[in-house]
Amino acid sequence: MTQDEDRRRCAGRASRRVAHVCAATTAALLITSCGTADDPKDAAAPSAPASASASASPKASSAPIKPGEVRIAGEVDKPYTITLADLRTLPQAEASVEFISAKGDQKHTYQGVLLHEVLKAAQPRFDQSKKNGPLRGVVAATGGGDYRAVFAWAELDPGFAKSQILLAVSEDGAAFEDSAGPRLVVPQDTRGGRYVSDVNQLWVGTVDPVVDGAH
Repeated sequence: MTQDEDRRRCAGRASRRVAHVCAATTAALLITSCGTADDPKDAAAPSAPASASASASPKASSAPIKPGEVRIAGEVDKPYTITLADLRTLPQAEASVEFISAKGDQKHTYQGVLLHEVLKAAQPRFDQSKKNGPLRGVVAATGGGDYRAVFAWAELDPGFAKSQILLAVSEDGAAFEDSAGPRLVVPQDTRGGRYVSDVNQLWVGTVDPVVDGAH
């Protein structure tokens, strides 16, 4: 055997070894890749944030609201729905008010539940690491016909204000119909714009995402 033939034979054996190693490596990679993609149990699922709650559930946020129901949601740990009948079973407060409306001067006495108590039960997620974190809170009340009014949390929190905003169940002794829902009563207001009728949703949140995201 000549020297050139010997070199060619060695080169051929080396090439076959390289090809064999490459084929084995490729097969291993394919098997691993297929196992990761096809078997969901082997795939690493993203972990939910510690603050996740029922309010993040599409079912909780998109379920239709029935007549007379009030949904309490937003940045809360325990979103829930309450009815006018439920509100009547809770401790009642009374407010005699006077305000100006489109129909002229109004004077009424309302009975109902303190709004602060209803919202507190949902456990709003205020940032306790911030000084007076609840002062960043806001509440949006939505009523019939998509009417909406906004409140600062401090307006309804007895720890900050003397006002007693109510979810009223009756007016001048006459109970509201169950299918209509409660009425928001704001004793400190001189005009009736925030006396939201047929309340069906109460949303609690903070201004931080809006303020901090502003340009």
